Amino acid sequence: MIDFNLGTLDLSIMILYGVFIIGYGIYHSKRNSSEEYFLGGRSLTWPVVGISLFAANISSSTLIGLAGSAYLLDMTVYNYEWYAVLVLVFFAIFFLPFYLKSGVYTMPEFLEKRYDERSRYYFSFITVVGNILIDTAASLYVGTLVLGLIFPDLEPWIVILILAASAAAYTIPGGLNSVVKTEVIQAIVLIFGSCVLTWYGLSAVGGWGGMITQLDELKAAGITTKDASEAMTIIRDNDGEWWRQYSSPIVPWWGLLTGVPLLGFYFWANNQFMVQRVLSAKSLNHGRWGALFAGLLKLPVIFIMVIPGAIAFLLFREKEVAFQTTSGLCKNLADCTDFTYPTLIFELLPPGLLGLVVAGLLAAMMSSISATFNSASTLITMDFVKKFKPDMTSQQLVKSGQISTLILVILASLWAPQIGKYGDLFRYLQDILGYIAPPIVSTFILGLFWKRATSTGSFVSLLFGMFMAAVWVYGIVTEIDYWFFQLHFLLRTTVLFVLCLIVHILVSLASERPAAEKLKGMVWTPKLIAEETEELKDLAWYQNYRILSVLLLIITVFVVGYFW
Repeated sequence: MIDFNLGTLDLSIMILYGVFIIGYGIYHSKRNSSEEYFLGGRSLTWPVVGISLFAANISSSTLIGLAGSAYLLDMTVYNYEWYAVLVLVFFAIFFLPFYLKSGVYTMPEFLEKRYDERSRYYFSFITVVGNILIDTAASLYVGTLVLGLIFPDLEPWIVILILAASAAAYTIPGGLNSVVKTEVIQAIVLIFGSCVLTWYGLSAVGGWGGMITQLDELKAAGITTKDASEAMTIIRDNDGEWWRQYSSPIVPWWGLLTGVPLLGFYFWANNQFMVQRVLSAKSLNHGRWGALFAGLLKLPVIFIMVIPGAIAFLLFREKEVAFQTTSGLCKNLADCTDFTYPTLIFELLPPGLLGLVVAGLLAAMMSSISATFNSASTLITMDFVKKFKPDMTSQQLVKSGQISTLILVILASLWAPQIGKYGDLFRYLQDILGYIAPPIVSTFILGLFWKRATSTGSFVSLLFGMFMAAVWVYGIVTEIDYWFFQLHFLLRTTVLFVLCLIVHILVSLASERPAAEKLKGMVWTPKLIAEETEELKDLAWYQNYRILSVLLLIITVFVVGYFW
């Protein structure tokens, strides 16, 4: 049986870390104006932007999900990590300049500039709902898993309240500047803890070579169907009917050409939760360098966050466990993979390091929670409150953001316990994102690259996407036995995207052409390349984002090629 008790030293480290991070966040509060509160005064440098992006992305829910999927010897989840490099390079080239030059606070505000306020309100509402259902609630749910193991007598709602209150303690008074400054510290702790865990894990299985040998021996003994060459690859075919929702692996090879780019594009280039950090950059170059730095940080994730899941399979596949889940007692780790990461740290790490790594996991939770609180409160304040009361002072807008954050804390806390009923956390995250992303991505892409895209086309396609998502959800929940409702979520994402594109194009062609002044500075044209080349010619090579992008892509090719 696995022992999840913490000693005095480990508990002390956790408490001291929590007190430190809250105090550090409050110390760096900036709330003299709405720009300081919501965008950190647009003064962030590229290292802070990059680390903040990474910390907000590698939340506790991602960490738990990656290790859990890898426990099933499914390394294909890493495709979401390295694909971020491609998306961020594309984002830095095409979208970021328009975002920063427009001077917007939010992504929905950008949609209004390109289309109209209907698209803005829709996107803002959907993003706030997504932040509650996906990011905040998932992080709170992970908190109930980890702290529930350490303190089994604590009710889940108490754990949720503690985590939400801890994150809100510095997010409400400090705004984005407090969020990103704490994220830098939390990212460092998280990366260090993950590296330590990988080191101890590999040591337990005889190093890299020992891990490979054990995987091959299990295949030879018929215990698993995958040898090392299959288990460690990130490119695989589906088992059985390739198009089905729950066929294995999570990310088949065709997903790299379909759903993965769409989900990645929404998450990194359209989601207020992430883009808000880049909007806070002190200049376009700092924003670009920060985005590329975040991409670079994503590449080692396979070594420090994915492979530990495979190590857990070798170590614990025959070990008795006892996890209390919402669906009952779990005695086999394969049936409750969300507990893979906690099992690893409690079984492998010595006192002291255990407390630090648990603190790192809690750091990831707080990082994600505080980030979503701040981004969602920004959306509510700037896209709704300010629109209805345009005469509000800067201080009143800040107060509105603080009240919005408090309301979001309550809503996310109420929803978090429901996630456990879904089963696998990673599938929950991707399923929800697969409904939200396609209509938004199609609207942004057509808006930036097609002058003929109209506001009516955008709004109708967004509503159509919501309708189709509702149809799919209804069919899945009611278990309708028809192929349309059984599609793999990556295939469903692609189908929804294509349908929204078609609707947007047809409605745009049938409606009045946008006014020329509406399109000024909002649509990409090839001549922008020449203008940008002129701007970059006086920069040193290590400051030229184009050269840095090529170098990053080369590194990515080598890492991905090794695990191909």
